[in-house]
This record gives sequence, C-alpha cells and structure tokens, in this order.
Amino acid sequence: MAKNQIPSYHSRRDFIRQTAMGMGAFMIGPLSSFSLDKPAPLSGEAIKAFSIDFNWGEGGINGFAKPGLWADANPEEHVNWYAALGCNVIQSFAVSCNGYAWYKGGVVPEQPGLKYDFLTTQVKLAHKKKMKVFGYFCAGANTKWGLDHPELSYGTPADPHIPYTTAYIDYLCAAIEDAIKVTGIDGIFIDWLWNPGTTMEPYPRLKWIDCEQVMYQELLQQPFPGKEKITPAIELEFRRKAIDRCWKKIKATAHKTNPACIIWLTSCQLTSRDIAGSDMLKQVDWILNEAGDIKTTASVQQMLGKHTRMVTCLAKWNGQDPLQIVPAAIQQQVGLYGFAKPVIGAMMHPVDYYLTSAIDDLKDDEKNIAVLARSYNQLPFSYVKK
Repeated sequence: MAKNQIPSYHSRRDFIRQTAMGMGAFMIGPLSSFSLDKPAPLSGEAIKAFSIDFNWGEGGINGFAKPGLWADANPEEHVNWYAALGCNVIQSFAVSCNGYAWYKGGVVPEQPGLKYDFLTTQVKLAHKKKMKVFGYFCAGANTKWGLDHPELSYGTPADPHIPYTTAYIDYLCAAIEDAIKVTGIDGIFIDWLWNPGTTMEPYPRLKWIDCEQVMYQELLQQPFPGKEKITPAIELEFRRKAIDRCWKKIKATAHKTNPACIIWLTSCQLTSRDIAGSDMLKQVDWILNEAGDIKTTASVQQMLGKHTRMVTCLAKWNGQDPLQIVPAAIQQQVGLYGFAKPVIGAMMHPVDYYLTSAIDDLKDDEKNIAVLARSYNQLPFSYVKK
C-alpha cells in the first residue's frame, strides 16, 4: 500500500470480507433474525443490568483474553444466571476485544472452538424471560485488527490503539450491522470510544502515523502541516472530530439496521475534553458512567439528551462502595450495572453463593454482586438466605 493511502471497497461487507478472509473461511448469516417475542422497551422501568465479562484473561498477547478462551460458554446457563440475579438487561458480547465474535455465521470470525451459537441463542432465551440483550463492541481496541492492519494501528496493547480511519469505521459498522441482523440483539454496547493512547486523561500526544495524517486532511479540511506544527489546541480539535465521525457512523448504521436498536455507550471519564459537550452525549440512548462515582453521575446529566438514560457501574476497578452507589442510583432514577470476569470456567458462582453470605463478609466483585442481587430482587441488604 502506498504511503498515506487507505484501500477503498465497494461496501462495508466487501471490506470486512477481505479483512476477515485471511483468518479462515466463514459464512454470511441470514439478513434478519429479529425475535417476535422481544420484550417491550424499558421506557419507565429501572435498568438492572450485568455482564459476565469475556474481555480479560490470561493467555493472550496482551491483557485481553486469548481467542477461544471460554469458547465452551453455555448460553442457557448464562441466561439462567442473569435471571436468578434479577436482571432485565444482559450485556453480552458480539465481538470482544480480542477481535473474534461470539456468534456463528457472521462476517467476523467466531471465537476459535465456539461450542454454541452463543449470542444468538442467548438472545432467544433471554427474550422468553423478558430480558433485553446488548452486544458488546470495543471501538478503540481490537487485537485482531491491530495484527491484520499494523499500518492502521498503534500496535496491539490492551489500551485504545486504533485511529478512526474510514477503513476501520467501515469494518466496525459492518460488524455492528451484521450482529444486529444475525443475532436479534436489542442494542449495542460501545466501549472505549477513545483515540489511541489511554482511557483516562491526561492523554499522550498522538503519534501522527500515516493514516492519521490522511484523517487530518479529511477532518480538518486542510493538508497535514507536519508533526512539529500540531499544537495542543489543533490536536484536541482533531481528537474530538475523530470521535464524532466514528460516533455518527455507528449511530446511523445501528438505527438504519434496526430503528429500535438501543445504543448504550460506556465511558470511564464522561468529563473528558474529548467528549464533553459532544453531540454523542446528547444523542446516545443510554450512557454508563463506568467510573461509578456519584459526583460524575450527577454532574453530567446536563450534558445528556432529554431522552438519554443514565446508568452507573459497580466493578472492582472503580473501587466504589455498592452500599452507597445503589441507594443513590435508585433515588436518582439512575440504572444499575455491574461486570466481573468469570470465576468458574465461563461462569460466576451460583447466585445463591452471594445471597447466603452477609454482604460485609464479601469484598470487591463478590460484594458488588451480592448487593446487586439483593437490590434487583427487592431484598433488604441485611438479607441472608438460609
């Protein structure tokens, strides 16, 4: 490929066919498999969500799970666990950070050794229990993409490493369109919609690799002036425009594919200068304050659209006290969400494990799940199952 040149394709599907073909043969799934028994939208209902997190695990080339880890995950066991927890929303996985899909017959190669048609089956089973299912996509990191397209990536760290070139946006949006059509998910869960670097300010300066210089011309409508002439103000403008372009393509794709598709964006720093005051925060359907703190959850409300629903997060990394976060969220009519890595194969402990222990006897993710299990099932925090 010539310098500063990005390949063109007739369609997103053609592009993703080409990029995926190098990893083995695959089939295109049916154009639509939307379930007829989908649960009604959660318009006024409290959001009670959780995710058994397939992103992180030992054995990959970085911190992400190696392809095929937990490929034997049983969708029925997962749906039953979420139901016992009291969820009405499952945040599942369409494509995890390692770059492989959790359903069969799609345009993105499936997790090696995938035993079940995991996401598609999970959706069908969850809908029978009146639960919504969201498919996960990581916008800023995809190990497979980084390995397949080193000229369009900062490498493959377990951090945002992908510039939002038109080629990558085409790939991402083709995957989103396909997952919606093939699996019947109710929405998409978008993570790490950040520029390359880290997920938290202060961000390192961009590297301005060749593809970013092309992006500069596209986004700022002028020739790239050279790295030495990029001021912090210019870089901030570029960063915001790059995210905005990617967001608008995601939004258009999801709603064109299924007008009822809910777009759920998660952000660990909603006050970041890269997104503060953006159209994205005004237009998104649901927004997750992954940092989980009460101050941010309250302060960013004014930046959101009138229709946007706020959700807060419990996870080991953010260190929040669930006994404070959960009551505050309920009082403010903010949705609840938690996530944790599997602990027994591809599963968590049975829900009874968290209910038969006093909350104060548990810590970290176990304590978070114990509090959510009681809250979601309308049990007092003092409840201990005999």
